[in-house]
Amino acid sequence: MRIFHLATEEAWTAASAAGAYTVSTLGLELGDVGFIHCSQAEQVAGVADRFYRHVTSPLLLLTIDTELLTAPWQLDPVEGEPMPFPHVYGPLNTDAVVATEPFRPSASP
Repeated sequence: MRIFHLATEEAWTAASAAGAYTVSTLGLELGDVGFIHCSQAEQVAGVADRFYRHVTSPLLLLTIDTELLTAPWQLDPVEGEPMPFPHVYGPLNTDAVVATEPFRPSASP
């Protein structure tokens, strides 16, 4: 399955050098939340509009192949949302990211 995560270009560059990505969501780390927030394709635009609209630094959309993850992941129901959201319960190994592309909040996969 392919899932998606919005990342700042700066955070992804640092993760690429380290081999693991640990940002849960904008301004919060994996250690703060316990998982990395991700989205299904249909959820990316809504997440971008709600949480990343004010971000002026360059954003990237990470495409993650769940079969390549070394950390566990699952689809979790979120109150008030019609679809469950994917969450990665550990560091995201960078080799599970099969594509990165510049992202504007009006764009979606």
